[in-house]
Amino acid sequence: MSAATTATIFACTGRRKTSTARVRISEGSGKLTVNGRTFDSYFSHENFAKQAFAPLLTVELKDKIDVDVNVSGGGVAGQAGATAHGIARALQKMNAELRPALKKAGHMTRDDRMKERKKAGQPGARKRFQFSKR
Repeated sequence: MSAATTATIFACTGRRKTSTARVRISEGSGKLTVNGRTFDSYFSHENFAKQAFAPLLTVELKDKIDVDVNVSGGGVAGQAGATAHGIARALQKMNAELRPALKKAGHMTRDDRMKERKKAGQPGARKRFQFSKR
C-alpha cells in the first residue's frame, strides 16, 4: 500500500439553503476538487470560490489539505456556502484545536435561512391578491 492510500480521511456534511455538500479532506498538497472539477472551474465567479474555501484560509491550511467535495441541490451560492460549512466541520473533526478560530470567523454555524413557502390563496409567500372594497 502506498502512503497516499493510508492517509486519514475526514468526512463531513455541510448544508446551506437546499444544497448539501459531502466533504472529504486529507493531508496533501492543496488539491481542491468539486464534483470531479477544480474549485475555480466549478465556482466560476471568484467570490463563490473564495467563500467556498474560506475556512482553509482562516486556519492557513490551503496548501496542506486535499479537499474532495460532492455537492448537489440549490444554486451556486448555496453550494458554495454548503461547501464552506462542510470543510469547516471536517477541519474541526481533523483537529479540535481549530474550532475556536473557525467559530470566531463564523464558519461553524449552519446558516438556516431558507426560502419561505408559498401559501394557498396568495400569489406568493407574503404577497396578497389585490383587495377591492367595491
